[in-house]
Amino acid sequence: MMKKMSIPTSKISLVLFLCQIISALDVPLDSKLLEDLSQPPTITQQSPKDYIVDPRENIVIQCEAKGKPPPSFSWTRNGTHFDIDKDAQVTMKPNSGTLVINIMNGGKAEAYEGVYQCTARNERGAAISNNIVIRPSRSPLWTKEKLEPNHVREGDSLVLHCRPPVGLPPPIIFWMDNAFQRLPQSERVSQGLNGDLYFSNVQPEDTREDYICYARFNHTQTIQQKQPISVKVLSMDSLNDTIAANLSDTDIYGAKPVTERQPVLLTPTGSTSTKVELRGNVLLLECIAAGLPTPVIRWIKEGGELPANRTFFENFKKTLKIIDVSEADSGNYKCIARNTLGSVHHVISVTVKAAPYWITAPRNLVLSPGEDGTLICRANGNPKPSISWLANGVPIAIAPEDPSRKVDGDTIIFSHVQERSSAVYQCNASNEYGYLLANAFVNVLAEPPRILTPANKLYQVIADSPALLDCAYFGSPKPEIEWFKGVKGSILRGNEYVFHDNGTLEIPVAQKNSAGTYTCVARNELGKIQNEVQLEVKDPTMIIKQPEYKVIQRYGQVSFECIIKHDSTLLPTVTWLKDNDELPDDERFLVGKDNLTIMNVTDKDDGTYTCIVNTTLDSVSASAVLTVVARPNPPFDLELTGQLERSIDLSWIPGDENNSPITSFVIEYEDALHEPGVWHYQTEVPGTQTTVQLKLSPYVNYSFRVIAVNKIGRSQPSEPSEQYLTKSASPDENPANVQGIGSEPDNLVITWEPLKGFQSNGPGLQYKVSWRQKDVDDEWTSVIVANVSKYIVSGTPTFVPYEVKVQALNDLGYAPEPSEVIGHSGEDLPMVAPGNVQVHVINSTLAKVHWDPVPLKSVRGHLQGYKIYYWKVQSLSRRSRRHVEKKILTFRGNKTFGMLPGLEPYSSYKLNVRVVNGKGEGPASPDKAFKTPEGVPSSPSFLKITNPTLDSLTLEWGSPTHPNGVLTSYTLKFQPINNTHELGPLIEIRIPANESSLILKNLNYSTRYKFYFNAQTSVGSGSQITEEAVTIMDEAMASRQVDIATQGWFIGLMCAVALLILILLIVCFIRRNKGGKYPVKEKEDAHADPEIQPMKEDDGTFGEYRLFSFVSSAPF
Repeated sequence: MMKKMSIPTSKISLVLFLCQIISALDVPLDSKLLEDLSQPPTITQQSPKDYIVDPRENIVIQCEAKGKPPPSFSWTRNGTHFDIDKDAQVTMKPNSGTLVINIMNGGKAEAYEGVYQCTARNERGAAISNNIVIRPSRSPLWTKEKLEPNHVREGDSLVLHCRPPVGLPPPIIFWMDNAFQRLPQSERVSQGLNGDLYFSNVQPEDTREDYICYARFNHTQTIQQKQPISVKVLSMDSLNDTIAANLSDTDIYGAKPVTERQPVLLTPTGSTSTKVELRGNVLLLECIAAGLPTPVIRWIKEGGELPANRTFFENFKKTLKIIDVSEADSGNYKCIARNTLGSVHHVISVTVKAAPYWITAPRNLVLSPGEDGTLICRANGNPKPSISWLANGVPIAIAPEDPSRKVDGDTIIFSHVQERSSAVYQCNASNEYGYLLANAFVNVLAEPPRILTPANKLYQVIADSPALLDCAYFGSPKPEIEWFKGVKGSILRGNEYVFHDNGTLEIPVAQKNSAGTYTCVARNELGKIQNEVQLEVKDPTMIIKQPEYKVIQRYGQVSFECIIKHDSTLLPTVTWLKDNDELPDDERFLVGKDNLTIMNVTDKDDGTYTCIVNTTLDSVSASAVLTVVARPNPPFDLELTGQLERSIDLSWIPGDENNSPITSFVIEYEDALHEPGVWHYQTEVPGTQTTVQLKLSPYVNYSFRVIAVNKIGRSQPSEPSEQYLTKSASPDENPANVQGIGSEPDNLVITWEPLKGFQSNGPGLQYKVSWRQKDVDDEWTSVIVANVSKYIVSGTPTFVPYEVKVQALNDLGYAPEPSEVIGHSGEDLPMVAPGNVQVHVINSTLAKVHWDPVPLKSVRGHLQGYKIYYWKVQSLSRRSRRHVEKKILTFRGNKTFGMLPGLEPYSSYKLNVRVVNGKGEGPASPDKAFKTPEGVPSSPSFLKITNPTLDSLTLEWGSPTHPNGVLTSYTLKFQPINNTHELGPLIEIRIPANESSLILKNLNYSTRYKFYFNAQTSVGSGSQITEEAVTIMDEAMASRQVDIATQGWFIGLMCAVALLILILLIVCFIRRNKGGKYPVKEKEDAHADPEIQPMKEDDGTFGEYRLFSFVSSAPF
């Protein structure tokens, strides 16, 4: 946003007035740049028309005026010249028309009452002030009067008259007691607009002797006091006592009780009245009524509505107040006083009149010789005001004639004026309610152009904003204004510019290329002048990262960002506001360079936060809302209604949701009879529900509490509700989870889950336990036990089915008939082992076992499955015994086979099978032996390459750790690796199984070889082991090598190479850790199996291999 250029106060008027209206120029009054211009007088300050003064202080009657040359001042009093030189008490301030009348040194204010008017005059005309009426304020004493006590019967109305002395201005009235305490007022007792104290009906407490009316005269700062008024209220009880003391016992006596009365208006009287008020004043209408009960006042406007926003009710609605009244407020206003016995009304007819007010006040004219102009004076009022003109303070009809002037009612028309036409004209608009007086001068000037804007003034604006370049000017005749860009640029025209009448050049949308020097030229027939100004266009300030809406839990931390971008030549300031006000003075608010952080957030931090960025030229802002959320406050005011034997209604009032809507309410209960202090879940209802019908159980002393839940969490529980004890009843339900399971072969243990306290439904909870053997025509056997959870039946057959049931009962009766469950008496160990065990060897590591199931009766319990015990006796390849480790496989259910995985090849095994029930395992079947066939061997245990020569290498190896059969041979494969680390042709050698070393001859000198070595059984080849080795170079080369190696330069070169290799290895290691591959790994993957590697042509180009050290690997 562009910041407008500031202009000194003395020049603002120039910019505002330097435009021609109806061929006229307005001249600034107070411009130092125009001090040499002649100007008629203008009244700038004067005392009010109705001027009430303090008779104890000096009287100061103000009259200030300006003009060129400076005006002289004179005064009239009561229409005649006031010669201040003849009155020693009166002085005029230097260079001013203000009068000072010295009262404090012997003068009397009353002697200077009257109507004063000031005239300011110079060679170009005379301006006059309003008629200033001087009146000293008055605060007379109360007249002496004898006040009789007021004896009033209880319930009657009463008016205490104040009748304050007439003062100037009128005093402010109030009622107090002897202790200077204001008397309390109410609908029954109140003060009227006239100062009287009205009682609609008196009560015994109104009895007192110090009702005092006070009048405060603000001008003299004095308070006058009326004599105290005494009021005694005669109550009905005291009247009856008085009558009884004066009558015999046989007389019938007694005052009438206090009777109620319908309303009667105390003020105003009658049914109608009138009221006249002036436009713009405050209209006050009053109605005060008597009656018992105390009447209530209501106001209406007949045929219309009371004006909104301007209507107020005061004094307990007894006063209707309408501010800033207008003619539209005229009409009939009705006040209605009503109590239980009736009503009374009064209509006030309001007429709004108006003192004169301006429609168009005359304005000063600055004209050039030969120009035309007009002075217009238009006013309105009720009644319509009359318009009269004066010239230099003299009625225009008797003023010196001016041929260029013509009066036409409220307008003076000037034609072809000359310098002698300069004058000050006064317009007077008056009616019976007041008058308006305005001075307006006609100043005829001939002046060459002047530019008032300072030279080379710098303007700075923001790009894409308007730029306003001032060219404040004056001249008579009015100069023409032209603008140029640059010193020698062409005149500016076109839609991209706006040329204002006051000379300002507006560039509606300034761009970067709009910057530069602009020249303003002003010319008229008397001359020409120019001025240059500078324009700079800045980049706008922007908030590129605005604060965002945040939801934060109470006591958390939140941060708002406000990252800005601005023109480098502007210095921004960042201000944070909360709810359009300053941030709280709290150390929890941390303002950073581009953020606002609030620590330990509380509920009061909730609101809108605004980041404001200001520069000298623009301002931007961005806002975000912070919502502080928390767990809800607990519900309150729990109430129980609709109490029935098995249900009750619970209602509550939700607590504050703390900016996170309540999603549900959890209702909990406490059973003070059975589990005092323990709260149980009862139900949950939606967060929009605040009442619920709860199901109840008999014989429970209930209390309820409610917990509110929102997204943040659960509230604290509410205060408990009142307690509610339900009546006892027989149980509604039987124990759950009834079971019959024997713990010994000759018993049956019957168990159940006991009923909870509130499920008992009454005192004396017991259980009836019943059982009988299934599929046998037996009667039920029953027993009643205390409130326990099991019963043991002894002497039962082993593992036979029983029907079992458990029924709850209490002192009031039995629960419904329970359902039956099937149980079994106790189990015993199985008696028979599985028979016909067979083993089928599938391969060297897997076998399948078959067996015949045992008879179910021999199981003597619940069949759980079969177990196979198996163990390795010995390895057939080594014939060595070892510690026997038995393994167990369990097969659930009534299975007749199972698989044995993970066997070792070429080994001898044994196994047996056993049946399992709930009691344990039965006897084992006879051991069954079986053997596993041969398999492929593991890799040789090691491969070493020793004794390298020019053309030979020695290989040594160890036999496989797990031969898994009889070894038949070893296979050796090898191939050379060239300088580019690619592999050459593969050579294969078969080696007898009893060998453990081999010498390879006829190899190439100084050549690296890769070897692949594995063992074979009759089944096939095992895993291979790999190794690499290098033959040595010839002796001559070795000698030269030794010679070079002893040279210092070579040692330095090797150190550098080693450092480089180390750096490369570190880089490769980092890349590998990040998931990448490097060439060595790729080559190793490619060379892992020579059997599947395609052979290259024998051209000496092998695949690249970058392994620089011996590598040994043993593939799994």
